[in-house]
Amino acid sequence: MASNIISSISVFDERFEVPKTEARYSALKKYFSRGGVISAVKSNKQWPKIIYPSPLRVDAQLKELFVLKENYSQKFKDWKKKLQTAKSYHSRHQMLKFSEPLYWKHVAKSLADSDYREDSAKVKLPVHLVADPKWKPMIRMFVTDLEYRKNLVETVQTSIVYKDNKTVAKYADVLQKFRSEISESKISELQKKLDKIQVEISSLELIKKWAKE
Repeated sequence: MASNIISSISVFDERFEVPKTEARYSALKKYFSRGGVISAVKSNKQWPKIIYPSPLRVDAQLKELFVLKENYSQKFKDWKKKLQTAKSYHSRHQMLKFSEPLYWKHVAKSLADSDYREDSAKVKLPVHLVADPKWKPMIRMFVTDLEYRKNLVETVQTSIVYKDNKTVAKYADVLQKFRSEISESKISELQKKLDKIQVEISSLELIKKWAKE
């Protein structure tokens, strides 16, 4: 008996009557939706016999999906790590500051110099970020250079840039929030791709089992 080349579930339904509630039927619909084709002939069983794809062909397709899954999984892990880094940024630096001599210089100056202490409070000096190379130079200048300190205080109090939030640490907060949002978006996107690939893998594994019968 000649085999039937089928590329859609509607054509399959026209040629064969099978239980549509079985997982195999859903797997077949998914297989067709991915552009797959089958060659099948009627048999004395409930389901027709598959001539194509062979189990080896399905294995090749599965291999491609597993490679893709591994690629997305690695990206998923990388973005999860970035999200964790962004969310723990301030808490990590709260611990790291204790190993920085500049932090202790700030503490000593705050205790001994009321004017310095007031200036530090006015700008909400992000001294806990002293271990961050991006912030350390600014903090060092604030601690050691009186003219710089006074200019910064005036800028924070008068500049439109600081109108809504009179703190020099605003940028650090905005940056970490932005990084968190980007990471969460990428994680969500990759999770959807991984879920879709897993459905396709499960479908192909059912097709493979069917092809072996």
